[in-house]
Amino acid sequence: MTDPVPLQVTATPAALALIEQLRATHGELMFYQSGGCCDGSAPMCYAAGEFMLGDADRLLGHIGGMPFYISQAQFEYWKHTQLIIDVVDGRGGMFSLEGPTGRRFLTRSRLYDDTEWAALQAAGRV
Repeated sequence: MTDPVPLQVTATPAALALIEQLRATHGELMFYQSGGCCDGSAPMCYAAGEFMLGDADRLLGHIGGMPFYISQAQFEYWKHTQLIIDVVDGRGGMFSLEGPTGRRFLTRSRLYDDTEWAALQAAGRV
């Protein structure tokens, strides 16, 4: 039996609750892992289609049923880790939909273990 392929992005229950709240207000959403500039390295939440994806952006997975993208350059930096999207109190990124809620999405991460890394490699995901 082969080892299951681990998720490359996941979300905490608090993040899932905020995603559902934002979806109820804004409709379908999309996420993009920012790589710096104005909002640091925050996961940014947009209404679906409001962020233009480029050829160098890749779908990392889904959280709360919503697609989560990352640039290839950022992926190369983070590919050894599972991204765990969480929520903390504070002002979100100025372009991210959660800004007015008084909470913000935050990326946490953990390194894959050797078995998980091998499964990701075998699946062609890294």
